[in-house]
Amino acid sequence: MSDFLDLHRPGDPLVMPNPWDVGSARILASLGARALATTSSGFAATLGRLDGSVTRDEAIGHAAAIAAAVGVPVSADLENCFADDPAGVAETVARAKAAGLAGCSVEDWSGSEIYDVELATERVAAAVEAAGEDFVITARAENLLHGGDLDDTLTRLRRFQEAGAPVLFAPGAVTEEQIRAVVGGVDRPVNVLAFPGTPPVARLAELGAARVSTGGALAYAAYAALATAGHELLEQGTYGYWSGAGAGREAVTHAFAGGS
Repeated sequence: MSDFLDLHRPGDPLVMPNPWDVGSARILASLGARALATTSSGFAATLGRLDGSVTRDEAIGHAAAIAAAVGVPVSADLENCFADDPAGVAETVARAKAAGLAGCSVEDWSGSEIYDVELATERVAAAVEAAGEDFVITARAENLLHGGDLDDTLTRLRRFQEAGAPVLFAPGAVTEEQIRAVVGGVDRPVNVLAFPGTPPVARLAELGAARVSTGGALAYAAYAALATAGHELLEQGTYGYWSGAGAGREAVTHAFAGGS
């Protein structure tokens, strides 16, 4: 299997931040990130859109640009792989693999509903088959984000494991009890999404997590800083934002000094 999958070690989790553009990807790589993943919500924000509004071509092109810009593996957040049917999922995975990515995720959420478990499993199986041996599929059970319960989450993750998914992910598993149940309930590396209230990385390691991602949070933090600076400038006419701008300029200079 791939070098990317080798980075997933239960008890020694891969901390995999989610950049939202090439610049943020290069900064995070320069800070020592061993792998990166795109974020659908963060990327949509760069286009002035909300999550769920980008096309497959846009998402794959964006992920490919990030992969080409950094020297670490990049996994793509491809939502539901832009298809309800297994054949469409397989086509998306094949395109992502051809674009030079190290892996991608496939969700069991259509954008309006959770797929039936049988269809969801068939979709994961199709993704795994299209991926081959050197492309890592992360199978996501989304129901904790949409009113589902932990038992159903575990049932789905076990089915996705049986379908061959190398990495499993239940966004919305936040408490130690939930994370322990997910990690202990499957026999594959588990990704944990860092939400408010999620245990620190050191504790996630003790709980057996193999990967920690951030979703759109880093992008939203950056946009919050922009909004704060904009309010100050437009409403007060002052420039206090320069207190943070210097550090940002240093990060950009460090990360971009080698050119594109």
